[in-house]
Amino acid sequence: MTGAPPVSASVSDAVRLDYVLRLGDTSLILAQRLGEWVGHAPALEEDLGLGNLALDFLGQARLLLSLAGRIEGRDRSEDDLAFLRDGGEFRNFTLVEQPNGDFGQTIVRQFFIDAYQVALFGALSASRDADLAAIAAKALKEAQYHHRFSSHWLLRLGDGTEESHRRTQAAVDWLMRFTPELFEADDIDRQTCAAGISPDLAALSAAWHQDVARILKEATLSMPKAERGAPVGKRGDHSEYLGYVLAEMQFMQRAYPGASW
Repeated sequence: MTGAPPVSASVSDAVRLDYVLRLGDTSLILAQRLGEWVGHAPALEEDLGLGNLALDFLGQARLLLSLAGRIEGRDRSEDDLAFLRDGGEFRNFTLVEQPNGDFGQTIVRQFFIDAYQVALFGALSASRDADLAAIAAKALKEAQYHHRFSSHWLLRLGDGTEESHRRTQAAVDWLMRFTPELFEADDIDRQTCAAGISPDLAALSAAWHQDVARILKEATLSMPKAERGAPVGKRGDHSEYLGYVLAEMQFMQRAYPGASW
């Protein structure tokens, strides 16, 4: 990103808004999914751990959606953007809206995102967008902790019992199909990268694949080739599961518009 032109002179607010929404929506939907585990995790420590992860992602979402509201300039708050948009307006990765499944599936989904965010936030910390750089610097510390949590569990499950290995490998095989979206650049990615706002996705892809391959090998799990054809959430094309997430997340605001304590 070194040597890129100033943000204001190189990208439109619409492009910058779309990119920030991709980040904020991904954290928001993952926070909602992780919150579903509260009271249902296999042990009290993991119940608390997943709840804390959810709060971290919710904090990221608040910062990013607040920034998106300022970029948009329509006086929409973080709450408006979270609770008053329909599914097609969300820009989160399709990976994070997938069901929790069993504990192994949740851990695999989490590890795939954590490995991505460690590389992403590390690069975004040097973004020419000062607001994004500040948010990324804070989020990077959280992502590094999340990565330790999920990789630790992946090793325990993959190299554990025959049953835990089988379930975790099945989760890897299923969820891998949603990972190409993380690294396939579209016009928004290309414009923000050229402006020094976002990192080169090819570099992120190399770092992610190296990290994931290493941990999967240690966990005695095989790394399948990612299939293509999954919906592309960052362009508003989602799986059926996002609708269920939003129905629960947005119920109170939709049922009682403008309600306050």
